[in-house]
Amino acid sequence: MYDLLIENARICDGTGTPSFHGCVAVKDGLIAAIGKHGGEAAAKTINADGLVLAPGFIDPHTHYDAQVAWDPLITCSSWHGITTVVMGNCGVGVAPVRPELRDILMWDLVNVEAIPFEVMQRGIDWRWESHREYLDALQQRGLGINVASLAALTPLRHYVMGEESFERAANAEEIVRMQHHLRDAINAGAFGFTSTILNNHIGYQGRPLACRNASRDELKAFCQVLREAGRGAIELALSAQTPGHMADEEYDLLKFLVTESTRPVTWLALFNRPGRPDSYLGVVEKVQPILGWDKSVPQVSCRPLRIQFNMRNPFIFAVFTTWHTVFNKSLEEQIKIYSDPGFRLAFREEMDRRRIFAGQWGRMTVLDAKSESVKAIADSKKTIGDLAKAQGKHPIDVFLDLAVADNLDVVFDIQALNSEPERPR
Repeated sequence: MYDLLIENARICDGTGTPSFHGCVAVKDGLIAAIGKHGGEAAAKTINADGLVLAPGFIDPHTHYDAQVAWDPLITCSSWHGITTVVMGNCGVGVAPVRPELRDILMWDLVNVEAIPFEVMQRGIDWRWESHREYLDALQQRGLGINVASLAALTPLRHYVMGEESFERAANAEEIVRMQHHLRDAINAGAFGFTSTILNNHIGYQGRPLACRNASRDELKAFCQVLREAGRGAIELALSAQTPGHMADEEYDLLKFLVTESTRPVTWLALFNRPGRPDSYLGVVEKVQPILGWDKSVPQVSCRPLRIQFNMRNPFIFAVFTTWHTVFNKSLEEQIKIYSDPGFRLAFREEMDRRRIFAGQWGRMTVLDAKSESVKAIADSKKTIGDLAKAQGKHPIDVFLDLAVADNLDVVFDIQALNSEPERPR
């Protein structure tokens, strides 16, 4: 007798074959049979007529590393049918950690992922130091869905090098120590390691994330750990100086990681550039020699890259050096900076000089606000570009005026990439 029989379902088995109607039988927690009819009796039978029965969905790129400490159901992913999440991406995480460096790891996550510092302070009990102890703590607490944890290089470098990890590459002795800790993490169940060279990935006190200082010698040593283990993958956020374009140095780094580790390297990200919905094709062509499930695997999205943010944590502007002084400041200090004509002029000059972001004001709107005047702007659905034109102001002034008028509570929304549905023909 089966423990469970699901009948009359539209079955998508995850292999890529067409869906079909049938039954799935479960015994002792495992799928025992798939077919047109159940055959044997079952302790419980579910009629799934009109419903789809499919394997669980995997989200390969999340940042639940802190949240799992207080939210075992891992919401809201579990609400949407996700049954496995991969976390620890982009070189940021919460293990390993020394007690005196906990605040630094949390500020890294504030600046990269906009996770409120106060929430992490209240929610993380820090029942771990090593990555192994972190995984044990999660297991003991219990999890509502499956979690695959990647070992992030930023906390690893902090753990071994302290705050010097923000300033320099590791020496030979430090590399050996980091290898040891990474090897222990992999043996404990970590699924690989992650890093970033993305230029707006800044951490504590507005400094570049520590993993961005990792030398090729360090990366080679980390790759060797995976090569020796014969398992694991590498995740890397590329610099994205120009969306839809891959620089030679980025390709060389990907090739280096694939060659040295002999493991899959998944990288961010394959998006369409505004005005160039075919821009991704050039990237695909460039990585063709190392493209494959056992080599280089791009991360993609079929949806627009939509970013919602407020000006207390302006992580979207971390690419601009002008903004580095804004991070991790008090509300009063930030309002003073945003109101300063000198700051606005410096931002405008850097934006014009580097020719980035300038065209995105027409895709930015106000999503929500607390003050009635700024709420009215949200209700109008007008873009920052529209408002600037109507008011005869530069978009930067309109944008920062709205932020200050709402005491930095205003939430902005922007469709940054993948926002054009046209396809090349």
